Amino acid sequence: MTNGLLIVGGDVVTMAPGREVLTGATIAVLDGRIAALGTAEDLRQRFPGTPELDATGCVVTPGMINAHQHTTADPLTRSGIPDDIDSQQAIFDWAVPLHNSHTGGDDEISAMLTAAESLRRGVTTLIEPGTVAHPLRVAAGLRKTGIRARLNGWGWDAEGLPFAAPADEVLARQEEIVRELGTTGRVGAWITLLGHDLVSDALFQGAAELAERLDTRMTWHISPGQNDIPGYAQRSGNRPVVHLRKLGVLGPRLLLGHAVWLDDDEVDAILETDTAVASSPGAYLRLGQGFTRAARHVELIRRGGRVALGCDSHNAGDVPDILRAAMLFAGLSLDRGDAEPVHAHEALALATIDGARAIGLGDEIGSIEVGKAADLVVFDTTDPVWTPRGDEALQLVWGMPSHTVRDVVVDGDVVVRNGQTQLVDYDDLRACAGENSYHLLRRTGITPFRRWPRISADELTATSGGPAAPEGTEHSAAGKTGERACP
Repeated sequence: MTNGLLIVGGDVVTMAPGREVLTGATIAVLDGRIAALGTAEDLRQRFPGTPELDATGCVVTPGMINAHQHTTADPLTRSGIPDDIDSQQAIFDWAVPLHNSHTGGDDEISAMLTAAESLRRGVTTLIEPGTVAHPLRVAAGLRKTGIRARLNGWGWDAEGLPFAAPADEVLARQEEIVRELGTTGRVGAWITLLGHDLVSDALFQGAAELAERLDTRMTWHISPGQNDIPGYAQRSGNRPVVHLRKLGVLGPRLLLGHAVWLDDDEVDAILETDTAVASSPGAYLRLGQGFTRAARHVELIRRGGRVALGCDSHNAGDVPDILRAAMLFAGLSLDRGDAEPVHAHEALALATIDGARAIGLGDEIGSIEVGKAADLVVFDTTDPVWTPRGDEALQLVWGMPSHTVRDVVVDGDVVVRNGQTQLVDYDDLRACAGENSYHLLRRTGITPFRRWPRISADELTATSGGPAAPEGTEHSAAGKTGERACP
């Protein structure tokens, strides 16, 4: 880990209040913070002997914020859940059984894989809105990659469902994890409930009280589709978010995942309590949840609300790419004819500074300003998507150039260099994930979805035998138990 770093000669998209782009600028990083912005000559004199990262001709941005990203189960079975079933089937027939079969090793590897992929796409901060079985192993995996993250276990107390527990047990476990991980480090803890209609009023209220007592934040899911609405109507005669307001659990500490299907009273409740919302447009489109028909997220933005972007899970949003989410959010806003649609420069803010504010870290990350944490992304502009160079916001959002991420810095540490993760061996992680995926599916008894028949080359000339196990599974005892921990 380096004490200081000069990122030299890039065009710096600051996302500061004036939205300045500093051309040919150098960023001085000291003890993980942005110490100065200026010319290379000046900063070399002020910080003699400091290691340098040459960003000449590159575009440098703040690290992207992914405010809703599940890191477990789905990464080991990505593109494995059919897209012609509804979200309830996807969750209860596929995701829940997979989570139920996950070992601690599976969770750690899943988290590492998600984090490594996120970093390579310029995402430096993840909010994990609830892992299930092994949150401390997830934290360990995230920490190994160098990413910034907040997480906890997934809590709910609905009777008769897997992983459910009485409210007091759920809260005790959440508090234990917060105290274990802390709330202010690079990887820290929030209070995370499942939400929907699977959490009792007592658990919602207890979570809000716990977050206040521990001085941390909280997140849960509500109304990505229409399924939550009848449950709350039967429960209290109210819409879901109105019900939460009457419980007294909305407020600036809460980040609501989704909140797509809202009525006027619910929009008012979110705005009046300064509750934040994480929008994952890719997931709503893949699951057909009615985002283009119902979403009020643009209205929340226009009325001063706090909104961030997310990518959900690997079998919903499919890829933890916040620039892709920004493009989808802006495009859908324009296409559906919102009165004041979101344009590229605003979508980029959702991915950076506005996203940071939504998760309560706007004073720390989200823009390139002196005193803030050095979470930075360097884009290689020799790629055709950058040729010729145009408006930075337009190219970053509509061009979706996450494949051109060259270097990534988190807290002043270079965690991706020349497109390669620096703290984990990505090739080894890929092999490890393949092995654990194979054995996870065998334990779960789920056959991966394949739309088309798969025929091996050998079967073209012979009829005996079948597809072999993934390369490496036959010789890795650790992979067979699902407990291999990647370095």
